[in-house]
Amino acid sequence: MLVFSTFLDQIISNLRAFGLRDLIDIAVVAVAMYQLFLFARQSRAGQLVRGLLLLFVFYALANLLELRTVRWVLTNVLQIGFIAAIVIFQPELRRTLERIGQSTNLTKRLFSTRKQDPTLRGAWQSAVVAICDAAEQLSDTRTGALMVLERGNNLDEIIRTGTPLSADVIPEMLGTIFYEGTPLHDGAVIIRDGRIVSAGCVLPLSNNLEMGKDMGTRHRAGLGMSENSDAIVVVVSEETGIISLAKNGVLIRRLDRQNLFNLLQEEVIPPESAEEQPPTLWNRLFGKGGAGKHAAEKTTR
Repeated sequence: MLVFSTFLDQIISNLRAFGLRDLIDIAVVAVAMYQLFLFARQSRAGQLVRGLLLLFVFYALANLLELRTVRWVLTNVLQIGFIAAIVIFQPELRRTLERIGQSTNLTKRLFSTRKQDPTLRGAWQSAVVAICDAAEQLSDTRTGALMVLERGNNLDEIIRTGTPLSADVIPEMLGTIFYEGTPLHDGAVIIRDGRIVSAGCVLPLSNNLEMGKDMGTRHRAGLGMSENSDAIVVVVSEETGIISLAKNGVLIRRLDRQNLFNLLQEEVIPPESAEEQPPTLWNRLFGKGGAGKHAAEKTTR
């Protein structure tokens, strides 16, 4: 009873001293815990996180009841478990840190106002049209295809796994590469700056357990590539001819040519000029370009 009374007095004393700084402190911890739960749900770490939370509950009870031996055992178990989790879930942690880096590039968001290269824009426009035409033709003949469109993240590591090429993106070229009788038809084509730079490439496979049974290795590879980079991946199923697009770990299925074109045009083709780009953080803060003109950035999911 005395222990409970002391505990209650501590809570009341803390509430009396509660201020704005404490509120900010709690909010930061709450956001961090929420992100941890999201990470656990989207990876294989779900069971591990639940087990760690249970150990923390036992540790708190042991500390409250002054069970020294139990507390010593749990302290060592938690230390070893933390190190083991880092080793076991290194791919998931690496992917999470990469996404944080992609979304918080402050230098780019503050000062990036340079105009796009019109040559690069034209190359991507032609490439997108050719990719859509090729995807439609491959879908009609039920020829499997895997096309990776490089964006911000450098894919040299993936490019080295295939056969180097330097070719324009045209439907005939893509049709030849993915024709069943060619040596490169099983791998992926990497497209950089509107040109084919490699074919027959090996992509990392996704560990997503929620994928349907009708999706094979080609879809798993496309999804894995989108999980490990910001690349856009176009997948054509060999069994069903269904066209899919993978982006940021999400697979959009059953696309026709027009829907695929709209998605690629929005995600891949650079803006014609700096005025068409979304406003930088610097401009939003200091009014250059006006927040009203670029109030919202259109996205496709």
